[in-house]
Amino acid sequence: MKFTTFLSAASVVALSTAVSAQDTDLLVFDYSGFEEEQHHTAYIAQHGQAPAFAFFGDEDEAFQKIRAGFQADVAHICAGSVTKWTDSGIIEPWDTSKISYFDDLDGNLKGNDIARGEAYFIPTDFGSTAVAYNPEEVTADEVASLDVFLNPKFAGRMTLPDNVDDAYALAYLATGVDDWSTATDAQFDAASDWLRQVHSNLRTYWTDAAELAQLMATGEILVSWAWNETYPTMLEEGRPIGFQRKATEGSSLWLCGYVNLKDGPGVEDKAYDYLNSFLSPDNVIPLLNSGYGSANKTALNELVGPEDLIIAGLEPIDVPLLAQQPMSNDARERQVETFELIKAGF
Repeated sequence: MKFTTFLSAASVVALSTAVSAQDTDLLVFDYSGFEEEQHHTAYIAQHGQAPAFAFFGDEDEAFQKIRAGFQADVAHICAGSVTKWTDSGIIEPWDTSKISYFDDLDGNLKGNDIARGEAYFIPTDFGSTAVAYNPEEVTADEVASLDVFLNPKFAGRMTLPDNVDDAYALAYLATGVDDWSTATDAQFDAASDWLRQVHSNLRTYWTDAAELAQLMATGEILVSWAWNETYPTMLEEGRPIGFQRKATEGSSLWLCGYVNLKDGPGVEDKAYDYLNSFLSPDNVIPLLNSGYGSANKTALNELVGPEDLIIAGLEPIDVPLLAQQPMSNDARERQVETFELIKAGF
């Protein structure tokens, strides 16, 4: 992906400087890829070395490993897991007065009341989920509403992510809900019934962005509920692709961030140094090149032009926006159980 905004000269120098060792005073538990030095250049400049990293494949694996006694200082998780981690007692609140960029965070990502009003979760990176489609066979009018997924014309040539949060974000939006934290039982039932109707139109549920890109590139799939990274990927390959974030009912934002693990073995102040480094302006372009938006809205708006945000599928929009913020454990477990039944045809 090519962007018109570039790293500052100071950042380039920092990235070109080899770091000989990891800082054993801080262990970051994360998905692979975020250990790249470009994502924490300010930390390296401050401490002379990068933090140490340990990796997990998914957040349930990470949760179980920590519950079994694995010790780290901070972990990178997505919002859907926050309540579970909070209720388990394995994380503690952040002191937001020590987070240099807290006031610069996008209000749509912070929400009004994350984890019972305490800052157990600091959003750092986000992406969008919306309708990806083949404009050679699907018109803009046909994707103007999320009810395109109910259109029999495309039966057998549509797909949804095999991801409960993304699927219910779509279903809630399609049935008139843009804040799932306040959804009633009746609204949950309506969203579930909508997903059941859509299920019969689907060819498959995709599991990762590479699989989806392949399905769309071959023409097997014409319409998908997709992450924003699919759009620039297919543009670069010269494939026909449209990305509709402005459907009448809206689109969704997913968000991830860092939690402060209780009784971490490292130096607490360095956890804040790392978080501030990740949220710093230096990390805006590296995140965007990886397909993510920085939760630091001030820096994002200053460093990234409107055209680049459109290419990335992250531009501001004026339709309903469902941010996939934390929900209660009971609500999420109900979604998980129901989604599995729907995929099985029930």
